[in-house]
Amino acid sequence: MVFEGCPGSHTLDLREKETRETTPTEKVRSQLRQWPIQLHLISPTAPYYQGADVLLTADCVAYALGNFHTDYLKGKSIAIACPKLDEGQDVYVEKIKSWLEDAKINTLSVLIMQVPCCMGLVNLAQQAAERSKRKVPIKSIIVGIQGDILSEEWV
Repeated sequence: MVFEGCPGSHTLDLREKETRETTPTEKVRSQLRQWPIQLHLISPTAPYYQGADVLLTADCVAYALGNFHTDYLKGKSIAIACPKLDEGQDVYVEKIKSWLEDAKINTLSVLIMQVPCCMGLVNLAQQAAERSKRKVPIKSIIVGIQGDILSEEWV
C-alpha cells in the first residue's frame, strides 16, 4: 500500500482482511511496568528508565500489532507519542536526550507506523542522539497498517 502524503485523512476498510482467531489458554497479561507512558508526562530520570531498554512508540502502533505486549513491550520501559498531533516536540528531544545521558538507558527502540508523518518520531530520537554526549544504539521498526513488520534497522 502506497500513500501520497499523510494518510490520516484516507479511509481504509480492513474488514475483509482475513484474521486468524486464536484461543489463548489463559488471559494475556499486560507487560506494562510503569505509569505514565505519554512522553509529555514522563520523567526521563524515573527509576524504571535507569539502565533500561526503552521503547518509544507512536500512539497507533499497539493497536496494529496484535502481540505488542509480548513481542515488544515485555521487559522494557515505554513512552508513547504522536509526531503528527503532539505539540511541543522540542521538549521530546530534551527528554530523549535525558534518557541517553541521565538515565543511561541501554537501548532505544522506536516503533512507528508506515505512514510518512510517523517518521518524525525517529527524527526526534536522532536529533537527541546527535546532541547527546553518550551514544546509545537506536533501532527503528516500521509497522504496516495491518500489523506486519516492514523494516527493522539500527539507525
